[in-house]
Amino acid sequence: MANVAVIGAQWGDEGKGKVVDWLASRADIVVRFQGGHNAGHTLVVGSETYKLSLLPSGVVRGKLGIIGNGVVVDPLALLAEMARVSAQGLAVGPHNLRIAENAPLILPLHAALDRAREAARGERRIGTTGRGIGPAYEDKVARRAIRLCDLAEPATLAAKLDELLLHHNTLLAGLGAETFEKSALLESLLGLAPRLLPFAEPVWERLDEARRAGKRILFEGAQAVMLDVDHGTYPFVTSSNTVAATAASGSGIGPGAVGFVLGIAKAYSTRVGAGPFPTELFDATGQLLGDRGHEFGTVTGRRRRCGWFDATLVRQAVKVGGIQGLALTKLDVLDGLPEIRVATAYRIGAETLHRLPAAAGAQAAAQPIYETMEGWPGSTRGARSWADLPAQAVKYVRRIEELVEAPVTLLSTSPERDDTILMRDPFEG
Repeated sequence: MANVAVIGAQWGDEGKGKVVDWLASRADIVVRFQGGHNAGHTLVVGSETYKLSLLPSGVVRGKLGIIGNGVVVDPLALLAEMARVSAQGLAVGPHNLRIAENAPLILPLHAALDRAREAARGERRIGTTGRGIGPAYEDKVARRAIRLCDLAEPATLAAKLDELLLHHNTLLAGLGAETFEKSALLESLLGLAPRLLPFAEPVWERLDEARRAGKRILFEGAQAVMLDVDHGTYPFVTSSNTVAATAASGSGIGPGAVGFVLGIAKAYSTRVGAGPFPTELFDATGQLLGDRGHEFGTVTGRRRRCGWFDATLVRQAVKVGGIQGLALTKLDVLDGLPEIRVATAYRIGAETLHRLPAAAGAQAAAQPIYETMEGWPGSTRGARSWADLPAQAVKYVRRIEELVEAPVTLLSTSPERDDTILMRDPFEG
């Protein structure tokens, strides 16, 4: 049996939560390995809807959830999320949630710096959530981060806060923002310690034991390949690596144990925030896709930009993300459209490209080259087998497979967890 890593193949918001939730029923452990509470997964379970940002989706299925060292953790956001799901009847405690002891923490000063920078950028702002994820990752790389394990050592914590405040208060003052006092931060963190430390452990040991025991591990990615800090539409990206290789480094397990890589893609495209989006639609069809797909960010609440499926972009994500199979979601949103378009390449000036270029100017200039397909009059919503799909819908899925050079191994036809067509079991490798 293989482990499985789930990553987004577009710009996020592809419906990873539903797919991870569906797969988690057959996993033993679900691991978040990168990102922070700037990502969100919506899970519909019967009449209950769970909106998760930091908690691994597996906790909804009664599985052990692990937050790996590659995640930046906002303690207050995590505790608030735990309280929210507890009010919905889902108990979260050390029995079903463990956090890497070396996970970096997001502090209020990180969010303050994030917002101050965005304000200073003006019209050139990136479109961050303002939650401090980027500054927290900067501190990790600069070796000044406060980590979860530091809460157990008050003297270490106090000394590290001195260095942290020297850096951040200088920046905040230069941006005209309010600075922070060490005493208040230290008191707050020491007050949080008894609530957080019971969850802390060297999770790499637990994962190694699970692997040796033949347990199934599901690695749950946040955001998507085109938001990867190296491979995405830089600088309009997140601050972490979102590709499947990060599942290993972000949780403390060898790369050979990551297993089957399942990429999630919508049957069309969406994006939240600023940045290039070659297939974006500004017409009634774009509005229709947004309305039908309920395209609002789980975390931001912002209306998502909508456009046609971009096969060039997804093919690139397949290659750099290590994707072995695709889960295609929201096929039902395309029901009834007279025609459907798919971008197969880009035109930049007189040049035709079959990849998205790295340079920001070239990305902004990329114009899609479309292939037009006939739509289908019937409904795909709720379909649970190929026989339930209109013939033209099947043809559309098969064409996507050809263009992105990866098989569609799972098809989601509604937000309900059981409205799923499985062609290949990812856990079988």
